Amino acid sequence: MNDTSTTPEAGAAGSVRPTLAAVARLAGVSNSTASLAFSGTGPVSDATRERVLSAAKELNYAGPDPRARSLRRGRSGIVGVVMEERVGDAFRDPIKIALLDGISDEIAVIDAGLLILTDAGEAAQRIEDAPMDAVVLIGCSPRLDESVAMLRQRGIPLVAIEGDPADDVLTIAQDNREATRVAAQHLADLGHTDVSVVTLSLTRDRARGPLTDERLAAGSSNTTLERLSGVRDVFPDAGGYVTRGSFVEEGRIAGHALLDDPDDRPTAIIAQSDLLAAGVIRAAEEVGLAVPADLSVVGFDGVRVDGLWPYDLTTLVQPAIDKGRAAGVAIVEMLEGGVAHPATFTSVFHLGNTTAAPRAH
Repeated sequence: MNDTSTTPEAGAAGSVRPTLAAVARLAGVSNSTASLAFSGTGPVSDATRERVLSAAKELNYAGPDPRARSLRRGRSGIVGVVMEERVGDAFRDPIKIALLDGISDEIAVIDAGLLILTDAGEAAQRIEDAPMDAVVLIGCSPRLDESVAMLRQRGIPLVAIEGDPADDVLTIAQDNREATRVAAQHLADLGHTDVSVVTLSLTRDRARGPLTDERLAAGSSNTTLERLSGVRDVFPDAGGYVTRGSFVEEGRIAGHALLDDPDDRPTAIIAQSDLLAAGVIRAAEEVGLAVPADLSVVGFDGVRVDGLWPYDLTTLVQPAIDKGRAAGVAIVEMLEGGVAHPATFTSVFHLGNTTAAPRAH
């Protein structure tokens, strides 16, 4: 059956105004990619941008026009998304991409575009003065309090996805601590007592190294700290290694740091993302360990990781796109004069083939 859903929006007679969502469907990309193709704030290839612009031309869609919207509705037509990491790094993370897709899916109903911002360098100033109707903070730490205060002073609606925002910022939360506690309890039930953690970044400088009390005390990443607390609810003395972010190579580096000494190895590792877990498995193989016979590995996210076969990763599956949609719904409600509500999402434990009882010695 042919999909005719774009026909009314694209009508040549102009009876119904075309939307960004229709352009995305015709171009064969997600709403967030289409939005970024117009805004120029994300790593969209020239070929993809040309495909989006060609689809827009075919549908007679002029794209988000902040000046026109400002005159017509008193809005810029832009929703800002603030992240602490570099934009390029964010677009290597499937969870961040899913969040952006979810946000874009919902703000498409008001035909808004995305503006991706970070709090680093000159970009920090843009958080305070960019023309935006609303802002979504993704995993941001209390360091952004000054910028958040400025946005609030400007009367800009704010929604946070995780992170540690000010008390009056509406938050879309994730059960990071409880979900990780479930994973840790699974390992305890299997008989593991020597468990290490490979964490996401703890601080803005994204320094990597052993998980020490000093690093923990300086930690500002709410997601990292909550997931670590979940492990320590079951294994109070669990140590580990801090990485620079959710990348396979970072997991591999951390894996070697924890596994290279045959006299001081954990029997299980809980990684705070599936990409990190994949890197840990790679490191285990490189030092001659079998997973899960010699080492159990648990991840977090529930995303597809290229090259992981034949492993079916034991992990916590989080509904990332639904979290993005919830943030987008809240933004639309705020901008349309409705009542927005916070939400907390629950992860689902997935038992794969990367965990087993520790090998008897």
